[in-house]
Amino acid sequence: MIGKFPAKMDDKNRLIVPSRLREQLGGTFYVTVGVNCGHKCLTAYTSECWHDMEMRYDSLSVSEKASPTSVLFICATECVPDKQFRFSLTPSLMHYAGITRDVMIVGRAGQAEIWDAKEFSQFECDALTPDKLLASLEAIGL
Repeated sequence: MIGKFPAKMDDKNRLIVPSRLREQLGGTFYVTVGVNCGHKCLTAYTSECWHDMEMRYDSLSVSEKASPTSVLFICATECVPDKQFRFSLTPSLMHYAGITRDVMIVGRAGQAEIWDAKEFSQFECDALTPDKLLASLEAIGL
């Protein structure tokens, strides 16, 4: 998934899945708390990726399951868009990410992130420096 897509929450805390992400996210996807470079956001996972994470979580020891790892599942919500491709976010997820009305939905390889628009703008300013871009390119082997 790639790109960034501005969106607005409606009065029922719903967002529209951007047309370029609809097929990639699928008919059911999962949204939970996320973080990117110290900035709070939400992360949307495809069903396949989510179920893979569940299997990895289930294979953890009891003590590892008691760690903050469980927060990803505790805070998660299953999203099934309606015919207009709208999906709802829970108040707790919106509160965590500071989402009010203006939102930015961004692709991040195998996931999508959902940001408060102002927080995303700050993240983008922080991340778009020559040093950080070079480090990113080197991290992925370019």
